[in-house]
Amino acid sequence: MDGSVAFPIIVALVVVALLFDFLNGLHDAANSIATVVSTRVLSPKYAVLWAAFFNTIAILFFSTNVAKTIGTGIVEPSLVNTNVIFGALAGAIFWNIFTWILGIPSSSSHALIGGIAGAGIAKGGLPALVSAGFIKTGSAIVLSPLIGLVLAMLLILSVSWVCRHTTPFAVDRRFRILQFGSAALYSLGHGGNDAQKTMGIIAVLLFSQGYLGDTFHVPIWVAVLCQIAMGLGTLFGGWRIVKTMGSKITDLKPVQGFCAETGGAITLFAATWAGIPVSTTHTITGAIVGVGAARKLSAVRWKVAANIVVAWVITIPAAGSIGALFYWLSTFIW
Repeated sequence: MDGSVAFPIIVALVVVALLFDFLNGLHDAANSIATVVSTRVLSPKYAVLWAAFFNTIAILFFSTNVAKTIGTGIVEPSLVNTNVIFGALAGAIFWNIFTWILGIPSSSSHALIGGIAGAGIAKGGLPALVSAGFIKTGSAIVLSPLIGLVLAMLLILSVSWVCRHTTPFAVDRRFRILQFGSAALYSLGHGGNDAQKTMGIIAVLLFSQGYLGDTFHVPIWVAVLCQIAMGLGTLFGGWRIVKTMGSKITDLKPVQGFCAETGGAITLFAATWAGIPVSTTHTITGAIVGVGAARKLSAVRWKVAANIVVAWVITIPAAGSIGALFYWLSTFIW
């Protein structure tokens, strides 16, 4: 590809990647604020500001291990070119917009993973996939909501035992204050894991074109732009998904919101430090189900939860199919 032609395409793809990052923040705002809004600890306006701030500063707390997994651990880096990146981003963005319009809390993370896998397979067949990285990510699809569920359930049971002699009014007042911290931690974990996925896409694009030299890494300017785009997206929120996450699965009180957010935050922190790209949607949904089920199984609206699980299952193949289609179409353009 001629350099004078390639550079404008690369710039355009970086802009599209940042658009995906913005939409990720928009789509996944519910993950960060659904519990704190549904418990009425914060109004939607202030909850979004709170979440956006901690989404943005996550760069100060985490390394770029997740970005490295996305950039080099899903599709063989040697096969990545501008067409593959375009297909990956188009698949993820189209699926995100579709599920956002319908108010379905699908995973932006797995939409991106599906998009890049589909585009990679369209170019190089199944050998294009890095099996170890893809299996690790696929395992996290199952494990992250289960871990979030178990941690949140253990937390709510522990808190209930510790506060067994405390009046409901005192418990409510105490955990309304504590939920500010748990919401901040969850937003920090969300920004740390999710923004890195776009960092990985931009970095592997630059790496494939020779702009990063011989070693894959995430330039600081890429990291900063991705965190800002994520934070701005969160500011605009995703109110239809907030309703699903915050009230349709189960009714939440501040103590339950605190336990759900804390269990989810622990899961996200551990996954980010381990370099595993997990779904913040999966994680918080599992945690919300956990606190609801700890009270009684009938407290969880299982039909709503089941519909969310169906969206999880089809996200990767759906985004992958769209990614493969757009990869193929782009080969006729450049």
